[in-house]
Amino acid sequence: MAEHGRLPRGHRVDGARGTHQVPDGAPQVTHEHFDHFSEENLRRAAEANPALRIWTNASVAGRLDGLGGRVTTVGHGEAFEAAGFAVEVHGTWHEVLHPDIPRVGNVGFLVDGTLFHPGDALTVPETPVDTLLLPVHGPWSTTGRLIDYVRDVAPRHAYAIHDGALNDTGLAMIGGLLGAADPGTGAPYDHLAVGSGVDLPSTPAQPSA
Repeated sequence: MAEHGRLPRGHRVDGARGTHQVPDGAPQVTHEHFDHFSEENLRRAAEANPALRIWTNASVAGRLDGLGGRVTTVGHGEAFEAAGFAVEVHGTWHEVLHPDIPRVGNVGFLVDGTLFHPGDALTVPETPVDTLLLPVHGPWSTTGRLIDYVRDVAPRHAYAIHDGALNDTGLAMIGGLLGAADPGTGAPYDHLAVGSGVDLPSTPAQPSA
């Protein structure tokens, strides 16, 4: 689905398969940073697959000139269909790295009303989320903020993404704080090993009473 893995038609989230693997048919790119976007790989994939379509923000789209209508620029509040999935766009900006570092654009993708990939942002969609792909590590984040973020989104389940710079100790530390023990987020949390996967429910989450 998005740049961190594939979401085949059966609603399945794959564990990390390498930052720049390009999904078949309908890649969606949240933002321009090198650990999310490879212009070279996307151009190569577009050349190899004439049916490939790309959805992304204006900054990334501007670096894919020459691909014409195969690249669609999307922004917050828009919706589209990609490879049979209904996708909503949420968010506009990357989280702040440092006041001296200019922010870049970042869009999140809510797929079929069930799975949300926020990119490098702690965007809270204006609609219930069943499965949250949670960016658990980055120079712009703390685990304390992640706890509050999961509480705000209130998904049925959260799965770790953006964990490539963590060793086993770091994964265990973050997993302990985001897991069932105190302080608690209200949602089950899991980290998928490389090559593993999990079937997702196909029914969107309902608003809480």
